[in-house]
Amino acid sequence: MSAEGATGAGEGTILKTYVAELHVHSVLSPCAEIEMIPPLIVREALERGIDLIAVTDHNASANVGAVVEAASGTGLSVLAGIELETSEAIHVVCLFDELEALEAWQRVVDARSPDLENDIDYYGEQFVVDATGDFVRREPRLLLASTGISLKEAVEDVAKLGGIAIPAHVDAPKYSLLGALGSVPDGLKVEALEISRNLDPSTAAERYPQLRGYPLLQNGEVHRLSEFLGANRLELAAPTVAELRLALRGEAGRSLALRRVAEPHLTER
Repeated sequence: MSAEGATGAGEGTILKTYVAELHVHSVLSPCAEIEMIPPLIVREALERGIDLIAVTDHNASANVGAVVEAASGTGLSVLAGIELETSEAIHVVCLFDELEALEAWQRVVDARSPDLENDIDYYGEQFVVDATGDFVRREPRLLLASTGISLKEAVEDVAKLGGIAIPAHVDAPKYSLLGALGSVPDGLKVEALEISRNLDPSTAAERYPQLRGYPLLQNGEVHRLSEFLGANRLELAAPTVAELRLALRGEAGRSLALRRVAEPHLTER
């Protein structure tokens, strides 16, 4: 596993610094560019010094396994993920260690998603591909749609499956926690919040006081190869959800730091 450095954290525990990008779309998301296929995703991440990514397509996960396969043996770790759209039209990044847990969550998402057909001309293509990027099939169901799963349900039910649910790009005007609700609801047991690439982490809490007290991740919300950001530096013993949770809590020597990234690309999704 590649990493920038290593430190001891308790007897027998070695921590490594993982540069992480935990919000990456593939060609299964209609808003992603056609270049977002497994081998190019893996190559771009590695060229940018990123050790850990999560594949998080909109309400779908059929390409996660292909990216995991493409990354096998490369030194890049891949968390299994999905970007859920809740009943409140809030996007939530849901992360899991195992494909089996993701598949269980996908069944819940499918059962509570509207039965709508994708309009390719309006929304774009939704491609399922293999590890080489070759075409497997089109996803006919519209993925850019609210499910019947509430924000509270998503956070709680993902945790029951061993995963972690993180409200995405909370400072964005659309499809965000602050955009939809204006604040973090009392009693919502989130481990962290994700800020967009456009927000300076050093001034985030000053600009949005609602974010105070919550660990902040910053992701590129990658829809094209040029949008990899790699702003998150995590001290972990292994690239797992359990370790990520410890880092977000600042426990057992695990930690999260955001590095300054010059001239971020301005995107709005």
